[in-house]
Amino acid sequence: MVGRSVITLDDLSIAQIRELLDKARYIDAHRTQVAHTCDGRVLATLFYEPSTRTRLSFETAMLRLGGKVIGFAGAQLASVTKGESIADTLKTVSNYVDVVAIRHPKEGAALVAADAACVPVINAGDGGHMHPTQTLADLATLRSRFGRVNHLTIGLCGDLTFGRTVHSLIETLCRFGDVRFVLISPKELRTPQYVLNRINATDSCSYVEVSDLSEVIGDLDALYMTRVQKERFFNEDDYLRLRDTYILDEAKLAKAKPDMAVLHPLPRVNEIAKEVDDDPRAAYFEQVRNGMLMRMALESSVLGDELPGFDAYENKEVMA
Repeated sequence: MVGRSVITLDDLSIAQIRELLDKARYIDAHRTQVAHTCDGRVLATLFYEPSTRTRLSFETAMLRLGGKVIGFAGAQLASVTKGESIADTLKTVSNYVDVVAIRHPKEGAALVAADAACVPVINAGDGGHMHPTQTLADLATLRSRFGRVNHLTIGLCGDLTFGRTVHSLIETLCRFGDVRFVLISPKELRTPQYVLNRINATDSCSYVEVSDLSEVIGDLDALYMTRVQKERFFNEDDYLRLRDTYILDEAKLAKAKPDMAVLHPLPRVNEIAKEVDDDPRAAYFEQVRNGMLMRMALESSVLGDELPGFDAYENKEVMA
């Protein structure tokens, strides 16, 4: 992985993803040992659209590894306002830093950035396309809850059209195989055909499309809630009509399995009632911590900075 950009998780093998999951678990248990892994390194966070969790997670990950951070949060703070292209920005920033995390509202922007940069570029979300590091957080959370990321029935609920986190997760889970997807959305926000094609191309995976969450919640091992994203709509009336379609509350949760995990990429608006936060099935704030740990694992890996003690830990895990 050294020196490689990560635009989608297709850029990584299943073995590499598993190793990142192992590294994140190791980091969580060995915070002091890894605190100087990336001493002297600099990360640039180039966020052309608003973000709280993802940007701070990338930045905290590098700081906890001993590195430093530069960057901007919002296109109005970048030279794009002067007409500079993404490619020129990356060619410039590459001279300052060792790795770049970029978020952009346009699909494909991260790939353009990676082609222009001379350092590794990590996609922190490009439009409605992909969000690979959120998917890594999701995988880590599923594994922490179930000990695996397959042999599961996973419901994905809400905005399945524009939800890049949903698209990334489905496509990656298909690579692990043996997942049954329950796609829960209004007809206006159904899963894009290219994502359905990915499921259909995987013999061990299947899907059903439904519109009623209450009907299927009892069958799910995990429920991935998403918000209806106002920033993706051209028509505010459509947004207002659809935003409250699904709200997970105690009444709906009462129909679910006692060990079902509730995930959400955050931020939430009102699609998960606050009362759910205290339920042991709520895993979305656990996802936040896992996101930071996975980004620590990814940043150190693309830089080629070895986590002190990890090799011995990994060998011990293999022997066990």
